[in-house]
Amino acid sequence: MPVPEKQISLEEHVRELDSELSGLICAIGGMTVPLRNEFPHRLMGVQNAPNKYGEVVAELDSWANGFICDSLIKTGLVRKIYSEELERPLTYNASAPFVVTLDPLDGSSNIASNNPFGTIVGIYKKDLPCKGSNLVASLFKLYGPITTIVLAAKKGVHEYVAHRKGGHKYVLLHEKMKLPEKGKVIGFGGDITDYPDAIYKYTKILVKEKKLKLRYCGAFVGDFSQVLHYGGMFMYPALKSKPEGKLRLTYEGIPMGNIVEQAGGASSNGKISLLDVMPKNVDERTPVYVGNRELIEGIKKALT
Repeated sequence: MPVPEKQISLEEHVRELDSELSGLICAIGGMTVPLRNEFPHRLMGVQNAPNKYGEVVAELDSWANGFICDSLIKTGLVRKIYSEELERPLTYNASAPFVVTLDPLDGSSNIASNNPFGTIVGIYKKDLPCKGSNLVASLFKLYGPITTIVLAAKKGVHEYVAHRKGGHKYVLLHEKMKLPEKGKVIGFGGDITDYPDAIYKYTKILVKEKKLKLRYCGAFVGDFSQVLHYGGMFMYPALKSKPEGKLRLTYEGIPMGNIVEQAGGASSNGKISLLDVMPKNVDERTPVYVGNRELIEGIKKALT
């Protein structure tokens, strides 16, 4: 993944955006080095109390959430933060322009095995709950063998890489990304034997007839990144045991749906775009299908 000879920094590339928005995006980029420096030292511990979903919380999840929230507040640009790891939204500066949604460490179950995980961010001017069509920008960081940011801010989808030539700051890697026309990979979240029959049958078509290669890493950010680069689809459908789905609409589905749609793909809950769903509350779960339009249409037809 070579860095272009003419390096354009994240700061330079987002200058065409509103100055407050570009400032917030750059501040989020600037959190990466201290985050990554801390990862090796907080691998083993767990928080005594479960989170609001009743899930065990790794020490790293809790620390990362606190660090990111504190850093967002220090920008002076964020009036409210909604996080998967917060019992209630964090309100700070009532006159600040932005409301932020945060999945601080998506795929944190990968921490112990040193597999990819990341951070998912949604940026709004309107308070929540509201439709994803109100997003000002969304992005995800992928903490893999290399560290990248993928950003969608109504000017297309762009990928930046943290590189030593830029002083470990982000430089532009891919501009105006589009999903490849023909998809190559598929990721299945959840227990396939728990899939509704219609979805299970469609997975066979994807693998046997469309010849998509099965790739699943256990973190939405990692699986989504593969789809963005190679084309295809990721799904975490409604399960027989969890008809509402597993992923959270506000924290995961909407921000990533915004990115895939700006990259020429599609998102769906099985019926409509994730960006057109009006959340009942910020903790609502949803089935998630993201990828090439043809494949998403296939899912919708399979479910009718």
